[in-house]
Amino acid sequence: MSDEVRPGEGKRENSGFSFHSFPVSEFLHKILALVIYLDYKAVQQREKWTSKSKRAALWEKAHERNAKRVLSLIIKLEGLWVKLGQYLSTRADVLPEAYISLLKQLQDSLPPRPLKEVCRTIQKEFGKTMYDLFADFVEEPLATASIAQVHRAKLINGQEVVVKVQHEGVREIILEDLKNAKSIVEWIAWAEPQYDFNPMIDEWCKEAPKELDFNHEAENTRTVSRNLGCKMSPGESYSSNRVNVLIPEVIQSTKSVLILEYMDGIRLNDSASLEAFGVDKKNIVEEITRAYAHQIYVDGFFNGDPHPGNFLVSKEAPHRPILLDFGLTKKLSSSMKQALAKMFLASAEGDHVALLSAMSEMGLRLRLDMPEQVMEITNVFFRSSTPANEAQQNLKTLSEQREKNMKAIQEKMQLNPKEVKRFNPVDAFPGDIVIFARVLNLLRGLSSTMNVRIVYLDIMRPFAESVLQGNINRGPAANVQWIYNTPVHSDIEAKLRQLLVELGNNDKILGIQVCAYKDGEVIIDTAAGVLGKYDPRPVQPDTLFSVFSATKGIAAGMLHWLVDNGKLKLEENVANIWPEFRRNGKEHIKVHHILNHTSGLHNALANLREENPLLLTEWDECLKRMEASVPETEPGKQQLYHYLSFGWLCGGIIEHASGKKFQEILEEAFIHPLKIEGELYVGIPPGVESRLATLTLDMDDLKMLSEMQNRPELPSTFQLNNIGEFAEYLPAFFNMLNIRRAIIPAANGHCSARALARYYAALADGGVVPPPHSSVSNPALGSHPHIPNFPPKKINEKQKGKVDSRQSSYTKIEEEEEDDVEKCSRSSRGTSDCEGIADRERKGKIFSNPRVHEAFMGVGEYGSLCLGDGAFGLGFRRLKSKQGDGSYTGFGHSGMGGSTGFCDVRNRFAVAVTVNKMSFGGVTSKIVELVCSELNVPLPEGLSGSRDINRPLIN
Repeated sequence: MSDEVRPGEGKRENSGFSFHSFPVSEFLHKILALVIYLDYKAVQQREKWTSKSKRAALWEKAHERNAKRVLSLIIKLEGLWVKLGQYLSTRADVLPEAYISLLKQLQDSLPPRPLKEVCRTIQKEFGKTMYDLFADFVEEPLATASIAQVHRAKLINGQEVVVKVQHEGVREIILEDLKNAKSIVEWIAWAEPQYDFNPMIDEWCKEAPKELDFNHEAENTRTVSRNLGCKMSPGESYSSNRVNVLIPEVIQSTKSVLILEYMDGIRLNDSASLEAFGVDKKNIVEEITRAYAHQIYVDGFFNGDPHPGNFLVSKEAPHRPILLDFGLTKKLSSSMKQALAKMFLASAEGDHVALLSAMSEMGLRLRLDMPEQVMEITNVFFRSSTPANEAQQNLKTLSEQREKNMKAIQEKMQLNPKEVKRFNPVDAFPGDIVIFARVLNLLRGLSSTMNVRIVYLDIMRPFAESVLQGNINRGPAANVQWIYNTPVHSDIEAKLRQLLVELGNNDKILGIQVCAYKDGEVIIDTAAGVLGKYDPRPVQPDTLFSVFSATKGIAAGMLHWLVDNGKLKLEENVANIWPEFRRNGKEHIKVHHILNHTSGLHNALANLREENPLLLTEWDECLKRMEASVPETEPGKQQLYHYLSFGWLCGGIIEHASGKKFQEILEEAFIHPLKIEGELYVGIPPGVESRLATLTLDMDDLKMLSEMQNRPELPSTFQLNNIGEFAEYLPAFFNMLNIRRAIIPAANGHCSARALARYYAALADGGVVPPPHSSVSNPALGSHPHIPNFPPKKINEKQKGKVDSRQSSYTKIEEEEEDDVEKCSRSSRGTSDCEGIADRERKGKIFSNPRVHEAFMGVGEYGSLCLGDGAFGLGFRRLKSKQGDGSYTGFGHSGMGGSTGFCDVRNRFAVAVTVNKMSFGGVTSKIVELVCSELNVPLPEGLSGSRDINRPLIN
């Protein structure tokens, strides 16, 4: 051990010149940046005159030259700039090898401070001589970094330790550097608004000074070690996500000195030793990644500085990572931890809605609505690492992705090239994300430095899931608020809630809504569960569920509404309304064939599953494909479920018959008259994402598909074996925001159960609008603004004359109605009595045809428009009671997954169920069975909770 150092010895002289004064620092940076810039521009010019075989060497020399310049300046500036250099030294995934190989010495190989300074600091902190503290003290440091250097030593009791000693004057240097960096960042934000790094530097200014207090680091070290189970106490059990790492024990600490247990290890940059000891580098990096996933998602307390200099690998087998240096740590609130986990899992699942929800929860606000770009950027954020030799290609890919996103922003915001360069899409950036982002980038750089490929989504996923599932899996038994706190409307609703609790405890429900009307009054309005598998927010009465084919009941109602308003006739040829539809033998297909699923176009668009499912979002393209489709059977001869084509067939007829957009008719016909604004959409608008339930799949039900038999009423491309092939992917596909926003009238309606039940309650009463929904619901039904603002529908010249002709006749009819004409032809047969529109609205009706029930079910005078005893009437599944005389009692439509809406006309009963855990109707059937039995309403066939497994609730 060296001689004792007297106080005052070895102190640095003040030369009067400081590299840390802002003008000098800024000047040096600008000069260096200019020199490097001009150097690379010169190389670009020389490359044009250099043979291809020598170009790589030309660039390599330029990188070496400029890397030396950067390193030299950083060493002169010290302090925070060393931290920046350490960060850059880890980014082997994006920086040339010359920069990595030179800058990595900043991790732990900076020029050491004099031993006298080290001894002076130790004596000052402990008030004891070196002889009193140590039996031995190695003069040459093990490592020297930006803030401190580390020496090996032996305590008086013989214990091997390392002593971390802070550099004299480093506190002032770091604080001055932070102030300078803040000034630079503010100047950049003023000059280039799209590069506003103020949130990042603000977070750094808040966290970096903590690194200068070694007492703080000592406590952080103990906390992380305890969280990761490195020092287990007797009787403690390991968690399921245990990580296998080592952390040195803290022996003693002061503000400027930290004494730790000595652990003999290999540095990560010592490739020869790692190979000699047989270390599996990929396993080491994976375990480090797992340790950080545990810290971030499970503990909410993590080390923010995972550069290679802060790790060792134990020499003894099994080789384990040794985690060092916990000066820079970050503590996350429970809500932020959950939001980060949700963001990660949303990226993994491709769930745009959950991603935007997570960003909102963490306080990250954007200035524009571009969910696809947000998902792409997030995927880049969590992308797998690439080996160092792929750095150039990786950088090129990232640059191309950025250019693509900037182009999309430019088009979206209609900015010119100069404006887009100054546009910053981020409105608010939470400081908590800064250190989190830094950690992910450092980990990615670490794996590139070690030349291994790491799939972060696979490694970190179990830890992120554990955070959210801890809340979500708390079903009714553990969560008293599992059923949303709304008043109980009836004894039946109280019994229903008991059933929901039972089903929830059996893991059959994730999130659900049930609403029922009897005799025009609400008797049930219950919401329960959570919004999604990774979204623990509660389902509320206004939550929007994807109801799949229950949407067909809405589309069919819109066609009937146009018939009721004289815009359309059920016996009319579709080609007369939609001229382009006439092709390929479809000239004899009538409107009622479409509604009755007997047009022969049951497999139209089926090939999109293999060709490109995203074409489902292209409304005009799908209409063109319907025009080009070829019927497989003669119209009216065979009823086969039009599972996908039904929506666009109806949609095309609706738009061509009305001259308006599909969603305009939806609003005019049902949304506004029923006062269900904001709670029923076919294609959601921006702004409702926070109310969306996320789909998931009941895997137990999916396994049962193999036991089910095919059904003759389903088309060949939609038999149960086909459904099993793609059902597993349906939740992920229909959770995509661009799918949710598309108009797919056969499959992607989004609504609350109370909106859907109100629709069927009105239909059950022949179009009479029920009294206002219960005012005790919060928020009240219809209180949301209905957001869409639709541009005028484009009509080609060929079609225009026909639409004008039809509209002229409709206008004449409406004028006659305003003159109180008592009779008008509203049915397909032109014989029904009806009231005028104004009179109807005054009486609160959405249909005026007194036989509209017969039209919906395809019975009575409409019976000739339907095929025999087929399951479908005119657009709706018609229902018989199990105990009745075989006649039809009601109608409705269910969707794949279990959401449903239907009504019993005779008993003036309507019910809707919406679910986000897709099953084959078992939950829905039990609910319907309970409610019907309590009301003494006949149970419809096909909706029995004890039905045969071979009859899943598909439609």
